[in-house]
Amino acid sequence: MGGYGDFFEKAKPYIAMICLQFGYAGMNVITKVSLNGGMSHYVLVVYRHAFATVSIAPFALLLERKVRPKMTWSSFLQIFVLALLGPVIDQNFYYVGLKYTGPTFACAMSNILPAMTFVMACIFRMEKVDLRKVRCQAKVAGTVVTVAGAMLMTLYKGPLMQMGLTGHSHGHGGEAPEAAVDPTGREWFLGSLFVIIATLAWASLFILQAHTLKQYSAPLSLTTLICFVGTLQAIVVTFAMEHRPSVWTIGFDMNLLAAAYAGIVTSSIAYYVQGLVIQKTGPVFASAFSPLMMIVVAVMGSFILAEKIFLGGVLGSVLIVIGLYSVLWGKHKENQEESAAVALPVAYTPSCRRFGTDDAACIRQGETYTIRECEKADGSVRSPSNGHGASAV
Repeated sequence: MGGYGDFFEKAKPYIAMICLQFGYAGMNVITKVSLNGGMSHYVLVVYRHAFATVSIAPFALLLERKVRPKMTWSSFLQIFVLALLGPVIDQNFYYVGLKYTGPTFACAMSNILPAMTFVMACIFRMEKVDLRKVRCQAKVAGTVVTVAGAMLMTLYKGPLMQMGLTGHSHGHGGEAPEAAVDPTGREWFLGSLFVIIATLAWASLFILQAHTLKQYSAPLSLTTLICFVGTLQAIVVTFAMEHRPSVWTIGFDMNLLAAAYAGIVTSSIAYYVQGLVIQKTGPVFASAFSPLMMIVVAVMGSFILAEKIFLGGVLGSVLIVIGLYSVLWGKHKENQEESAAVALPVAYTPSCRRFGTDDAACIRQGETYTIRECEKADGSVRSPSNGHGASAV
């Protein structure tokens, strides 16, 4: 049973991130239908994070009442910036890009997230890159291949692939729920640009969230505060951008479903689970799963929105999966090396060498000695009275 328990414990981050991608995929499809129906994306962001705050706040209050850190000005400022990056900048720009293009295209463009996160993590020294090591080469190559696959989906269409409702909806006299978009038009270009900006904001959120969790180590409370502050910020933005009171009207329709689903599933639950995974594995691991969302959206969009799937999308998806697992393999090897370095006992030999600074340590029979002491352990050690530490036994 211990073996199964260990396996499940190691598999938790993988299972969590895969489930999140299915949740994100459903949000993309439902939101696309809502936006095409005329809902303001500014209002959608407000309602989404209001639902998120209400759904997760009770759990934060009950489960973390004894472990919640004190709020400092530094923590509050980081939460304010996280709310600005996620609920406000990322969500609004992504929704506009989604409306101007389509779910599959928006997801494909957002697959530059692993590359952006990896580069930013390297800049802030959260990821170490030594190209002499195979695992680092795998992470770099995987990131490049993932981006190449996303770009292939964008730039090369190829022949139409008959899939699901593709090519059949018009044959029944109905129209696809998704409005046609000119792939060479101004809206398509702006939509692509907005998705890139949203992805940059999302990558920045990954990096900052990893740092914030070290100071404010209460994931549920942090998620609640991000959603609550983001709701207030989004209200201000909406009042500035939308001047019609009617935009706030919402009924028991697709708009309510889009706001509730996005708020509960892809904001409150996703922020919390994402925070736990980042805390355990780092931001690059978490962001590396985003390409899977595009594949799921492509399939769901074909069946629900009658989106057209082209050969370029299929080939790009294959490249993205290859790049994804290359990054994960590199990360897995890195975790193995770190675990081995912590667990491996260091046997003392009289000829132990200086690996780094004079403060480095070696281990002898369960006791810790400095390198200076170990270097003298071959019989030439002076007495403790000489100021160089303990004598050899």
